[in-house]
Amino acid sequence: MTECLYLQKKSRMSKLLIVGTVAFDAIETPFGKTDKILGGAATYIALSAAHFGIDSSVVSVIGEDFPEKYLDLLRDRNVNLDALEVVKGGNTFFWSGKYHNDMNTRDTLDTQLNVLADFSPNVPEAYKNSEIVMLGNLHPAVQMSVIDQVNNPQLIVLDTMNFWMDSELELLKKVIARVDVITINDEEARQLSGEYSLVKAARKIRDMGPDYVVIKKGEHGALLFHNEEMFFAPALPLEEVFDPTGAGDTFAGGFAGYLAKTKDVSFGNMKNAVIYGSNLASFCVEKFGTERMLELEQGELERRLKNFQALTQFEINLA
Repeated sequence: MTECLYLQKKSRMSKLLIVGTVAFDAIETPFGKTDKILGGAATYIALSAAHFGIDSSVVSVIGEDFPEKYLDLLRDRNVNLDALEVVKGGNTFFWSGKYHNDMNTRDTLDTQLNVLADFSPNVPEAYKNSEIVMLGNLHPAVQMSVIDQVNNPQLIVLDTMNFWMDSELELLKKVIARVDVITINDEEARQLSGEYSLVKAARKIRDMGPDYVVIKKGEHGALLFHNEEMFFAPALPLEEVFDPTGAGDTFAGGFAGYLAKTKDVSFGNMKNAVIYGSNLASFCVEKFGTERMLELEQGELERRLKNFQALTQFEINLA
C-alpha cells in the first residue's frame, strides 16, 4: 500500500472547496515552449479565486516530486492545503500539449496520470460544510465521491470535458444530475446535448439536472442560461493570446470565487460572476501557464473590469 501524507494539520472551514488536478504542464504554442511548469485545473481555479480574498481549500493529489515552492505560492494566497495528498515515492500528474496557429485547437503530446490514477479523494471533516464546491475537470467517479462527502453546500459547480463524454458518459450524467451549475465549452455542450443550437443545448442540459448552464465560447465570450433567461458576456478583445492553457479553469475559479465572496447565487448575481470569470481568464492567456496569474495585481483587475463595462454599454435611439 502506498504511503500518503497531508500537508497541513490545522483545519478551518472553507467558503470554497476546490477539487481538481495539481499538476505539471509542458506547453508549446506559436510563441514558444516550456519545460515542466506549474499547472492543473485546481491550481488555476485556486489562483483565480484567491483574488476575492476568501478562504479556499484544495482536494487533490501530488507526488513527492512536486516542489515546495509551488505549494508556498498557493499558501501565500490563502489556499488551504490540508486535503492535498502527497504520495510518497510517487510522481505528479503531467500533461504536455502543442497549440496550433489559430490557438483554438491543440494536440495532446503526452499524458502521465501517475499518482492521479489511484486517487480517492478524502474531504476532511472541517471542509464538508463548505459553502460552495467547485468540481474541476476530473474523472466523474472522483467528482461523485466528493459530492457524496459534502453536507448540502449552497452551490455545486461542475466543470467537465468531452473526454469524459466519450469514455464515462453514463457516470458523468449521474454527476450532472447532482450539481447546480455546469460550465462547459460550446463544442462540449453540443456533444452532450446532441443539439447544434446552444439555446436548445442549454435547455436539454438543464433537463439533466443543473439549474444553471454556462457555455464558454473562448474568444467569443460566455453564455449563462437559467430557466428561460439568458445572459451573454463578451470576451475582451486582446492584442495577443500567448497561451490558452488554464483559461477555462481560471474562468471557473473567478465565477465560483465571486459567488463565494458575495454569498449570492441568484441569476442576477451570476451575471456578475460570469463577467468576473471572463475578466480573470483574459489575463491568464497573456503569458505561459500560471505566470500571469501569479503576478496579477488588484488594480489591473479593476481597470480591465471597467474596460468590460465600456465594451458593452450603449444607448439606443429609437427612430
